[in-house]
Amino acid sequence: MVEMNRTTSKGTITFSLDQSNGVPIYRQIIQQVEYAILSGQMRPGDKLPTIRSLSVQLKINPNTIAKAYSELEIRGILITQVGMGTFIADQGREPAEESRKQKVQEIVNRFLQDMQGLGVKRAELFELLNDYPLQ
Repeated sequence: MVEMNRTTSKGTITFSLDQSNGVPIYRQIIQQVEYAILSGQMRPGDKLPTIRSLSVQLKINPNTIAKAYSELEIRGILITQVGMGTFIADQGREPAEESRKQKVQEIVNRFLQDMQGLGVKRAELFELLNDYPLQ
């Protein structure tokens, strides 16, 4: 697993890549940028690392990062300004909230499937959640 922290004046993003999980590296980058935005770690206007610097830090091909950034631009999540860099785009409040709800639903569904696969009963699950210390 390779990790790279990127701190900006407004936000922080940590890229953590796992070559063995079967998810293509460019998809992992996309997912992590989306998560950083949805979690509030990155906000509109925050600058992302350059393709070159990120490829050196993560020791991956620059084309992989360019592919991820390009897909995020097509989705309207990123905006590139020539000579200035790549930034988180201002998508407005509603699309971000809808994306956040969708992401939460995906995570909850995956969690519930995992718990069901482990044979955890509903009552036991509620007990586990009630006892879990939130920060």
